[in-house]
Amino acid sequence: MSKVFQSKITGALFLLVLVFFVGVFGFKFLFEYEYNWIDAIYMTVITITTVGFGELHPLSPAEKVFTSFLILSSIFIVGYAIKVISEYILSANNIGNLRQKRVENQIKSLENHIIICGYGRNGKQAAQKLLAYNQPFVIIEKDEEVINHYSNEDYLFVRGNAIEDESLIKSGIKKASTLICTLPSDADNLFIVLSARQMNNGLKIISRATEETSNQKLKLAGADNVIMPDRIGGDHMASLVVVPDLVEFLDNLSVSGEQDSMNVEQISFEKMCPDGVERAINELDVRKKTGCSIIGYRSHGGEYIVNPEPSMLVKKNSKLILIGRPNQIENLKQLYNV
Repeated sequence: MSKVFQSKITGALFLLVLVFFVGVFGFKFLFEYEYNWIDAIYMTVITITTVGFGELHPLSPAEKVFTSFLILSSIFIVGYAIKVISEYILSANNIGNLRQKRVENQIKSLENHIIICGYGRNGKQAAQKLLAYNQPFVIIEKDEEVINHYSNEDYLFVRGNAIEDESLIKSGIKKASTLICTLPSDADNLFIVLSARQMNNGLKIISRATEETSNQKLKLAGADNVIMPDRIGGDHMASLVVVPDLVEFLDNLSVSGEQDSMNVEQISFEKMCPDGVERAINELDVRKKTGCSIIGYRSHGGEYIVNPEPSMLVKKNSKLILIGRPNQIENLKQLYNV
């Protein structure tokens, strides 16, 4: 595309130079009045630009014909040159560069954001989920067609290969909170996990894996969680045969982030107890206030407790998992500013 524009610009500039020299030599050698070179250049410039200045002397009929031809030809040539140059300035490549610059500035301002490596099937699902939850994220993708196709959406893309340190740095990995590796190659994901862990030791890393043998390797490399989509899909289909009603019920517990369908939400201790005072679950009285029920508790050390006792103390840096109808979840979010 750039070669096409360059050839058009070269042709337009050639025509501009040609009409200029035709005018200069015409006024110098074809007119009855003997112009010097300065006068010939002056007459050519005011004729081509159609600025409306007067002639240096009255024109003969032949001179008027030549001048009219020069004006008409220059109008078309100058118009064509302006069109080609404007198209080049506003071409997709240049707009893309401006858009990329804007994206880079936005990424520099992000903190505690999520980085998604690869915008394939799993990467797309992760981006949609994060967008539904209004979580800031950046996508590293090397396929330019994919970036151009989705660039008009509310996504920030970094063009590059995620296995390269430069791409991770451009995505703001040193200020990110989470990295999600969704590449189809376990080797690539392993390389990314190793690099990312070196760049940001406090980063939470979630990686996809295809082979069972890659699970332990990714964790040793620094991944906090390893997900095997194919295994999850197979387990899910088998569960639909063994316990279909239970699976369908769990599927209906939406966590999509949409206000009219959300049934499950998590809330941190800081939101639940803004004054910093540790309280028992029955003291919080969440069900009476919002209609939601507490079904899980995550301690600061990462231990999960299902259906915690009402007397359990909610401690600092812990989280509560709640279930409710969409309107009850909305009441929860409004009450605790989630």
